[in-house]
Formats: sequence, structure tokens, C-alpha cells
Amino acid sequence: MALAHVLGVPRIGPNRELKFAQESYWRGEIDEAAVRDVASGIRQANWRRQHAAGLDFVTVGDFAFYDQMLNHVALLGCAPERFGFGAAIGLPEYFQLARGNDACHAMEMTKWFDTNYHYLVPEFKPDTQFSLGTGWLFDEVAEAQTAGFEAKPVLIGPLTFLWLGKEKTAGFDRLDLLDRLLPVYAQILARLKAQGVQWVQVDEPILALDLPAAWRSAFERAYHALNGAGVKLLLASYFGPLRENLLVALKLPVAGVHVDCVRGGDELSQVIDWLPATKILSAGVIDGRNIWKTDLAAVFDRFEGLHQRLGDRLWLAPSCSLLHVPVSLANETKLDAEIKSWLAYAEEKIAALATLKAAFNAGRQAVAAGLAGNAQALASRRQSKRVHDAAIAARLAALTSLHDARNSPFTIRQATQRARFRLPAFPTTTIGSFPQTSDIRSARARFRKGELSEADYTAAMQREIGHAVERQEALGLDVLVHGEAERNDMVEYFGEQLAGFAFSQNGWVQSYGSRCVKPPIIYGDVSRPLPMTVGWTRYAQSLTRKPMKGMLTGPMTMLQWSFVRDDQPRATTALQIALAIRDEVVDLEAAGIGIIQIDEPAYREGLPLRKTDWPAYLDWASRAFRISASGVNDATQIHTHMCYSEFNDILSAIAAMDADVITIETSRSDMELLRGFGDFSYPNEIGPGVYDIHSPRIPDTADMTRLLEKASQVIAPDQLWVNPDCGLKTRGWAETETALANMVAAARVLRSRTCLA
Repeated sequence: MALAHVLGVPRIGPNRELKFAQESYWRGEIDEAAVRDVASGIRQANWRRQHAAGLDFVTVGDFAFYDQMLNHVALLGCAPERFGFGAAIGLPEYFQLARGNDACHAMEMTKWFDTNYHYLVPEFKPDTQFSLGTGWLFDEVAEAQTAGFEAKPVLIGPLTFLWLGKEKTAGFDRLDLLDRLLPVYAQILARLKAQGVQWVQVDEPILALDLPAAWRSAFERAYHALNGAGVKLLLASYFGPLRENLLVALKLPVAGVHVDCVRGGDELSQVIDWLPATKILSAGVIDGRNIWKTDLAAVFDRFEGLHQRLGDRLWLAPSCSLLHVPVSLANETKLDAEIKSWLAYAEEKIAALATLKAAFNAGRQAVAAGLAGNAQALASRRQSKRVHDAAIAARLAALTSLHDARNSPFTIRQATQRARFRLPAFPTTTIGSFPQTSDIRSARARFRKGELSEADYTAAMQREIGHAVERQEALGLDVLVHGEAERNDMVEYFGEQLAGFAFSQNGWVQSYGSRCVKPPIIYGDVSRPLPMTVGWTRYAQSLTRKPMKGMLTGPMTMLQWSFVRDDQPRATTALQIALAIRDEVVDLEAAGIGIIQIDEPAYREGLPLRKTDWPAYLDWASRAFRISASGVNDATQIHTHMCYSEFNDILSAIAAMDADVITIETSRSDMELLRGFGDFSYPNEIGPGVYDIHSPRIPDTADMTRLLEKASQVIAPDQLWVNPDCGLKTRGWAETETALANMVAAARVLRSRTCLA
């Protein structure tokens, strides 16, 4: 009998209950007990759903109040010593690690592999100690068992935990901490065994990466040490094929191995050949990262022979945790019916697993109706006339090298732009958005509901734009933005105005902490029917004599932060989006907008996990950006923004984008991320972020001045801009104005200390 399970599920709740509880707690409106009650309700509902679908385990430990890596920092008693918390922390301290406090900046945050999920980066020093910290995992196991469920706890494996952390002291290798870490993992497993747990899922997704020899060999040492705990270990890798790590994974002393058969399906035959006769194989047969329905008949045909061979040693699962998809299509009451019929969220993917399990164990006829419905939906998508546009295909075919290059080299453009704008040294600007107040959100909601006329809505947004411009003028910023009051999300706003995109009503996915996003659904060929931002930006420019930036989202971020169609190469979809953005850039220039920012925070995120696959991606990704930006003359200054990623190993590709100015997140790393740009001799201008907008902590002028002085040691001062790390949408006006006033003051300090004109 084939078994079925999931590696993890969304933890935000069907209506983002966790988000609202978190934020209420941070505002002091509810106490810790109330937050924990909401969390328990979400977990219980998730377990009931898995159990009702006939899955053989409920997954425990996939819930986090903020982040799963932060959970392990708390579990392993290794909170950064700079906070002074010690090994055992409570929920208030946990949130301070994530958000910072008056004395300490928050832990660094970066992308989880090549997803749009952000994790908190563990901090390691030579003297870092590990010990059992919080007991939340054990409490949740007991909670599931009390409710009558067979619990399968999930842990991030020790090698992945160390790999994803960062050394905070030079001269040591964090892998040296492994022997100090393993006894604590052994204690955790022993305690889970004492609770009656049979199986523990141990996630080691770094097995899908290029690993140094020392890390690869460390797996054997680590899992021989953990094998004596007495529980059965399911080693889980996902997000890609194992390649040279395949034998490493299959030979480890574990009871089972999970492999990603969606992204790593080409090596399934090798996995089967080398799978020891005593081990179970958990096959990730359903895409855990996208929302298209799985072809269930194709899965059955592909794995039927393997099931006959393995029997109950075959477990069916999604490719990875379902954290990366929305909760349930049941909440989608307004989504286009045809498109909705092509989709599967987490709840539907769990139901699909149940159908597959029944097909394998009772025969196809037992689920004939379910398989027929699935086949009908797939055929509807293939045959739909809404998917392809011949005019867009012709435009792509006509592209030449002339479409992806500016008219002149950067040095010539720079001179032309400096003569046009006459900005001071260390020019100040922001990344684009200003606080989205309750009045803004209310007006937008009323407009969507038809309770506010278009004229009244436009007037309301123009008032907000006027306020943003007025406040920026008063603060003394040099390059202004209109504040993006009319925008709900940096991807959704544009996608709503592009052909080929669809939008859910409640397709929320966690990005980090309480931040949830609703990724657009790219179901067909993409084009721009009408201008999207020109009217708002032209109005904002009319209110000031200072330069006003046009604000756009770039093609790679539109691609990466959407659920992308899987019936054509991603590169093709990216080029379609790039042409749509290009049309907008050209129209902004024609409207008199001289500075245009095309944000690409997801540029690095789209990198394949294996370096051998990087060149092809970087080639078409940088080309897509250049196509979007290269329709303007030399005097128009193109900016881009990137955040929360390591850039040093792709700097040549970033330079190939040829943006006149790039702004990046650097404050959480104390300008460490900037050093690579200096070592690379990055040729264009750069704005390293001088304060973290995701933290309530407001740095003073001295803090920002120190960061700018540090930046000017690695980047030529006449190439430096001054800006926050990211947009200010989530902050309040009072803290925003205080922080920006400090930032402008820091720029003036730097000007007074230099001889720049």
C-alpha cells in the first residue's frame, strides 16, 4: 500500500489569521496567550485537513510564529549573543530577533533558496554554543497526539542549518561547529522518541546545491551520529536534482529519502537503481511551488510500476513544502471560473495526493471520476484561446541586439544626466513607496467595491501624492517619488493592467513574518494594452521642480513573484513582460519623466541552484532587463533596486544590466554586501541602503553617517547615492519622517567632509 504525506503546509491560516494576530500583538492590542490561541487553531485545522484527506501522518513543526530557521535558532539555543538573551527565549525575545529592538538591529534576512520566501540568517562565531532552548516543537507534537493524530515532526537538518547561517567572526569555518551541534540534535530526536514519535522528517535541501567536498563528507559523519536516536529518519531534499550528491543521500543511515520528482525527475531512474532495499522512497510528484493542477493520470502511469516494486516503501508527496502556495481555492469566489478550474492550492494538492494514493492502492477505477475531472481541466487549459497571442509572438521574433542596449556607454550617459539634473554630492532619494495609511487602504477598498467613484478615488490619491511630495520637499530629499498610494502591491498593481495575468482574491502566500503577498497568475501571453503609471507620475512631477522618479517593477521580479505558466520557457515569458515594461518606460520619458526606476529585487532569486546552470539564466535575465530599459535617450536616468540577496557572485551580470544607478539593501549586513561591488569596481552609480525599513528601530544620523563613511571607503564618493534599504510602505509617517530626516542630515555631513562639487 502506497502511503501519502506532505512536507509542510501554509501556516498563515486561510484568512491570514496569523498575520493579523502577529501585528496586533506587536501593537500591544492582544497578549501572548491570544497569539498562541490563533496559532493553535491554525495548526489544528491543518492537521485535520491532512487527516481527513487520508494522509498517513500529520506534519508537525512546519508552523512558525515568524520563520522556520528562526524556530531552529530558538530550539537550538543559539540566539545571537549580541541580544544577551541566553539559550532559552520566549515569544517576546523571538520577535525581537526578527524585528530588532532599541539596542540591536534585527537578524539578517535573505531568500530561501530560489523562492520568494525570506528566512532569518543564523549568526555563528567560534564560541557559539548550542543547547536545548524552546520546547515549542515538543509541545506541538503533544498537541497533535492529544488530538489523535500520528505526528511526523519536521526538522531543518544540521548541515542545512549551518550552511544557511553566516560567520560573524573572520577566520573560522561554521562547519567546525557541527560536532558541537550534533549532540543537541540527538537530544531532540531522543525526546521525540520518548513522546512516541516513529518518523522524523529531516530537511536537507542543500543537497540540491553545489557543495564543497568537506560539506558533502560531513553528511555521513552527521547522520551516523543521529542514527542511534532510535527514531526513523526521512531525509528530505527538494528544489532540484541531487546530481553528484545522489549517492551521498542514498547511502546515509536513514530509513527513507524524499526526492523532488518535479524539478529533479530526470534522475528518478538513478534514484531507484541506488535505493537500498530497506529504505522507503518519498516521491515528490506534485509541484509544491506552483498552482497548476498536476496531471494525475501521467503521475499514475509513471509510478505504477515503481509502486508494484516498492509497495508500502513508496510514499507520495508534493515536491516540497506547500508553504509556497495559497491555502485553499474555496476562498476564491471571484476568480475567473475557467482559470480557476486549472488551479490547485495547498488544500487541492492534498486532495490530489489522496486521489493518487487511492488510485495506486485500489486501482484507477476507484477514482475514475476524479481522474476524469482532472483530465478535463488539463484539456481545457491546453485548448483555451485565451493563452496565445500571435501579435506578441511576432514582436518577440522581431527582437534584435539593437533592442537591448542603450545608445551610449555609461560614462557618456552619466555626463549627460549630471548636466541635466545638477544633483548635489551624495544625492538622497527613497526606494519608491511611502506609508500606506488606513485612509489610503480604505479609499482603495471602497473604489474596488464601487462605493467610491473613479473621479473621487483619483482625487483622493492625488491628495496623498501631494502630501508625499510636500513631505519630501520639507525633508530636503533630492530626487522624489510619488509614494505609490494607488498601488496595492509592486507586482499585482502592474499585472492587473497587463494582458495574460489573472488575480486571485485570497491567494495569499507568506513572504516573511507577517508579510503576505498575492502572486499574480501568468496564464497567457503578456502585453500592455494601456499606460499604467504615466498619469500618476506626471501629476506628481507637476507638483515639484525636483526630479520625480517613475516607479516600475522589472520583468524578472514580475516573473519570479508570480505563479508562472509552465507550458513555455520562463525566458519567453520574461521577454514578453520586458516588452510591456519597455512600452511604459518610453511613455514615461515622453511625458517628461527623466528618472525611471525599474525594480528588480528578485533578480538573483531566479538563479538556478547549480552554478553550471547560471550562465544561461543570467544571459536571458539581463537581456530582459536591458530590453525593458533601453528604449530611452542618454539623458534619461535608469535606476534599479535589489534587496535581501547576496550579490557578490553575480556582479558581472548585474553590471551587464547597465542601469545608471542601482540601490541595494546593505544596512543589516553593516555594509558588508557593498564590499563586493567595490572589489569588482562596479562601473555605475550605487545607493547602499543606510537603514533597515523592516525594523521599528530608527537609526540616528551618526549611525547612518558611519555607514556612509564605510561605503565611501569601497565605492568612489562621487558614485554614491543615499537611500533606505527598501520601500516605506509598511512604516508609519512619524517614524518615516524621523528616519529620512536623519538620512538627509547624514548626507549633508558627508558633503561637508568631502571636496566634491
